[in-house]
Amino acid sequence: MNMAMGGKIFFIIFLFVLTVASPLCAEEQQPEKEEGSIITLWPFFDYRESPQQGFRNLSILGPLLKFQRNGETETTAVRPFFYRTEDAVDDTSRTAYLYPIASSETWAEGKYLQVLQLFQKRTPLPGVEERRGPMLFPFYISGTSEKHGHYVSVFPFYGDIYDRFWKDEYHYVLFPLYGRTVKNGTETRNYLYPFFSLIKGEKESGFQIWPLYGQAEKEGVYRKRSALWPVYFQEELGLDTDSPTRKFYLFPFYTSSISRKRTEKHYLWPFFGHISDSEKKLEERDYFWPFVVTIRSEERNLDRYLPFYSVDRRKNSLKRWYLWPLFSHQELTSDSYQLERNRVLFFLYSDATETWTIDGKSRSKISCWPFFTYRSDERGVKTVSFPAPVEPILNKEGIENSWAPLWRLYIQKWNDAGDSAVSFLWNLYWHESRSDDLAYELFPFISYRSEKKGTDLAFLKGLIRYRKQNDTNELRFLWLPFGLEWGKPALPEQRKAGMDTRSEK
Repeated sequence: MNMAMGGKIFFIIFLFVLTVASPLCAEEQQPEKEEGSIITLWPFFDYRESPQQGFRNLSILGPLLKFQRNGETETTAVRPFFYRTEDAVDDTSRTAYLYPIASSETWAEGKYLQVLQLFQKRTPLPGVEERRGPMLFPFYISGTSEKHGHYVSVFPFYGDIYDRFWKDEYHYVLFPLYGRTVKNGTETRNYLYPFFSLIKGEKESGFQIWPLYGQAEKEGVYRKRSALWPVYFQEELGLDTDSPTRKFYLFPFYTSSISRKRTEKHYLWPFFGHISDSEKKLEERDYFWPFVVTIRSEERNLDRYLPFYSVDRRKNSLKRWYLWPLFSHQELTSDSYQLERNRVLFFLYSDATETWTIDGKSRSKISCWPFFTYRSDERGVKTVSFPAPVEPILNKEGIENSWAPLWRLYIQKWNDAGDSAVSFLWNLYWHESRSDDLAYELFPFISYRSEKKGTDLAFLKGLIRYRKQNDTNELRFLWLPFGLEWGKPALPEQRKAGMDTRSEK
């Protein structure tokens, strides 16, 4: 759906709403465009427009359907199944399908589609080369290698894969019967993986009969042996460096890793351990790891006595736990950024404040699961919403767009200038204030709007309606287009109604 198509759908639905609902809300006739308008019939639809801001929003059945245009950005939502944003400035679009099940993106270089990150497909524009083809992991993987050309993997029957998944090459037939991998010139052949394997390379050889015995060696680089995995290991690594490492594991009785720069030993793991690193000037002692650990170094100092207390200090960070996992405190500092965060029982309660010192901006968030979330953004806009069954746990944009509006019974926004907006039960009651303008409604009993030039008060969606425009007063009944007037008559150009308001759902 492009911007033009979205605009057409928006316009058709809007015309339908006006045709069906105009007899029921005649008191909310659309004012002149420059002033904006509000047309509501809860819970069926809620339309708000502000031409000066390039904003219009139509919500149908509360938060279920949303059609919004804000400047050059257009949003279409059928919650929770579909949420799409389109930006005409950079010609991009993003769509979520039943988040987080699937999503798609369109940008200048092409398109991208994924389903649970297992199926992925990139479609480049003509003339743009894309080396990764469609993928349904792990069953179907395809792509193009600059060196080897096109490749396909159809798991578990047959496959060739190049330059992906941390290896240079993968080859297999009827996996796990036979497989072959290549990385940095080392070839490993697996038969009935992981039980039998052969290793081959330049001055390199080895084999494994897992878990009974295995050995491998590359002349002047490394030597490895293992038996009764994971009980016995013996390795010599980095023999071509100035600090080779020798490892010996007789698990869990004794393990050691010794090099010129670092010594690491454990006895009856995880009960006793000691690490000494001369390069980092580090000393670490472990007792029943990870519960009792102490570290001393130039980069890090740690005292951990879980569950009672833990403090971890690094150059730019600090973490503290008290009665783990009851309470934690975290700090991050740098020349341009600061973060301070407190948590109680991980996500039961949390508050975080971020500050960008160079820009002089900050934002904060407070969450108390499952009751509420509070946010203050970089512009100084504050938001509080209730309830919050997911947001304190998964702070994701997809949750905010596709799911959270469905369960939010109450939401309020305000700023330091005094502007505010409140919505309860998806605008069953709403209240908006901006500068000298005020509007609120409790459907269907009362609605009120006040501007510099007048006020508009209606009961039962206009069954009784009072208006004041400058020095002119008017009283109408039964949605009639005429009524009682007194005071100085208003000029035609003074008969303007409505407010520049917005309500997000």
